[in-house]
Amino acid sequence: MERIEKLIDNLPPMDLMRSEKMTLVQLIIPVESAHRAISYLGELGLLQFRDLNSERSPFQRTFVNQVKRCGEMSRKLRFFKDQISKAGLLSSVHPVVEPDLELEELEIQLAEHEHELIEMNSNSEKLRVTYNELLEFKLVLQKACGFLLPSSNHAVAEERELTENIYSNDDYVETASLLEQETRPADQSGLRFISGIICKSKALRFERMLFRATRGNMLFNQAPAGEEIMDPLSAEMVEKTVFVVHFSGEQARTKILKICEAFGANCYPVPDDISKQRQITREVSSHLSELETTLDAGIRHRNKALTSIGYHLTQWTSMVRREKAVYDTLNMLNFDVTKKCLVGEGWCPIFAKAQIQEALQRATFDSSSQVGIIFHVMDAVESPPTYFRTNHFTNAYQEIVDAYGVARYQEANPAVYTVVTFPFLFAVMFGDWGHGICLLLGALKLGSFMEMLFGGRYVLLLMSLFSIYCGLIYNEFFSVPFHIFGGSAYKCRDVTCSDAKSAGLIKFRDPYPFGVDPSWRGSRSELPFLNSLKMKMSILLGVAQMNLGIILSYFNARFFRSSLDIRYQFVPQMIFLNSLFGYLSLLIIIKWCTGSQADLYHVMIYMFLSPTDDLGENELFWGQRPLQIVLLLLALVAVPWMLFPKPFILKKLHSERFQGRTYGLLGSSEFDLDVEPDSARDHHEEFNFSEVFVHQMIHSIEFVLGAVSNTASYLRLWALSLAHSELSTVFYEKVLLLAWGYDNIVIRLIGLAVFAFATAFILLMMETLSAFLHALRLHWVEFQNKFYHGDG
Repeated sequence: MERIEKLIDNLPPMDLMRSEKMTLVQLIIPVESAHRAISYLGELGLLQFRDLNSERSPFQRTFVNQVKRCGEMSRKLRFFKDQISKAGLLSSVHPVVEPDLELEELEIQLAEHEHELIEMNSNSEKLRVTYNELLEFKLVLQKACGFLLPSSNHAVAEERELTENIYSNDDYVETASLLEQETRPADQSGLRFISGIICKSKALRFERMLFRATRGNMLFNQAPAGEEIMDPLSAEMVEKTVFVVHFSGEQARTKILKICEAFGANCYPVPDDISKQRQITREVSSHLSELETTLDAGIRHRNKALTSIGYHLTQWTSMVRREKAVYDTLNMLNFDVTKKCLVGEGWCPIFAKAQIQEALQRATFDSSSQVGIIFHVMDAVESPPTYFRTNHFTNAYQEIVDAYGVARYQEANPAVYTVVTFPFLFAVMFGDWGHGICLLLGALKLGSFMEMLFGGRYVLLLMSLFSIYCGLIYNEFFSVPFHIFGGSAYKCRDVTCSDAKSAGLIKFRDPYPFGVDPSWRGSRSELPFLNSLKMKMSILLGVAQMNLGIILSYFNARFFRSSLDIRYQFVPQMIFLNSLFGYLSLLIIIKWCTGSQADLYHVMIYMFLSPTDDLGENELFWGQRPLQIVLLLLALVAVPWMLFPKPFILKKLHSERFQGRTYGLLGSSEFDLDVEPDSARDHHEEFNFSEVFVHQMIHSIEFVLGAVSNTASYLRLWALSLAHSELSTVFYEKVLLLAWGYDNIVIRLIGLAVFAFATAFILLMMETLSAFLHALRLHWVEFQNKFYHGDG
């Protein structure tokens, strides 16, 4: 045992296995170089500041005004972005790169641009409202005249209506003055009318309301406007309806006008005289053409201004974000008024101290400060944050692990193994080298797109490569087998067995050199054979990965010098798992090697129910029965081994420490409570044995039950692989081959299109996502729960 430990100690360090060693540092920064120093440190990205003003609200901090200004500038930049989007323009793909402006200069520029845009939008909105009203007036003149009778008896009432009608906008001064010249005294007994326009969606409810309000004493005529009108608020084109309401009496007029106002209907005067109609129509058309010209010129001017802003928008946004981040960080520092300096504390990796000091010296020089920035290391009580160095390749895998939980400080990092095991377990479920080639093309051709989505192009690359590998093992290319590595080892029993489906096969040469023999495809033994193969393979892979997880728990315990965890968790866990499922894996391998017909279900079930009974034809090797009895006893002993010793030893160590008898022993690496997880190292005087015991009992029960459920969970590798293979077969045989059986080019093209669609969207998208999520579950739960706390 000692030799093994010495061998492990002499192994080279695994830099990626554990997070970087961190140190707490203090910075004393003169005020004149503070902004530049924080900016340089932010670009370096290797120092995490602590908030020394956590008891203060955001409004009580030193640089609150600068943060507010940055927030206001961010609002203006969002306004510009929205305006560019609404105008249908695109921000410049190659933005102009200019030297960074001072914050004050940028603030002035943004304010000027915002004021200019708001003014242009206001003018444009006013012109648009006027244009809409003139357009509505024109449509009312065109449509409403058809409802009015050209009778002299009604001329008086209609011309009187022109005087009494309510105009919806003061812009009609010219039109109104023209009409007022022809007005006559009102005749209260005559028939009158109101004409206007309303949204088509409101017309039916509007008519019903008018009917009820006048008790049916009105005549309602309507016609489609024939032209869509832009809503100035939503900027959407709206269908409208022109209406004319005939009524009698002042009271009915008042009610109708109120209902028009409530429904948002605009009322316009329509003269009875044809000459007046033509004259007003000419004037309205003239105004419309002038407004169209003015609106177009205004839109061109605004688009030009927005395009100019778009060239700088990316740079301005980046600058404002950077400035806000700098001032937010400065607000985390203490401001020493007497010494005119800022005091900050933060965590940094030990390897980065030289880079940080170099950045601080550069900030002092660039800001022409007479006083340098003081940088020194401090002692820390709390646990440091976790920091892993990653690159473009490993970053996505680290994010997959961190999505579950960030590792404890210097806890074993699962991402090191996830780089290989994650795409491999995905490929076990997605094994088809045709589909794998499609994924590979996606990873190579759409690399930039995938990087934009989730930075996972390297994940997709390895998933596709492993899928090709597993597909070659399964010998599946869009569910079709190929004789890539030579001829089949099987042939038909006689001439009646041409398709290998009715009479079976016989072996006549050495086994197929790599992967599944192509002759299994289509035979009557295909499904039982592949099911047995993939199910047993899933168990082997699952037991191997769970053993890896338990071994990592040993390295964790050894790194943190926790001998209790090695003796009373690692050892019994290894014994329990391998006494049952490690033994099952051994039986699977022996059965494969010997070609035995033993029923492994029967062996494992009766290992518990009748361990002393004779195995009979299920015996795979000599001495199997006594070995099973020994393994069963070891598994039974491992459960109390996990449960009882550790809580009692922790209680004993705690009581001895406070009786002052074994300080020397406790200071050793053998029983150092300060570095043992799950001990009461922070509050020794509040050691609660019942809580520790219950906690240990929960972990023990969870492991025992998890050994069974997690092994069963790995059978999803078999289930998804089978589902993927069967779906591929269905699409190939029932869609592509079926369509190809017809001597009709149209049917063949339709079958090919359906096959391509099903392959792309079901097998390459839905099945990829399904296998990805299942592989994620196997790593988060079945693998990481053996050693990973993930609460860093």
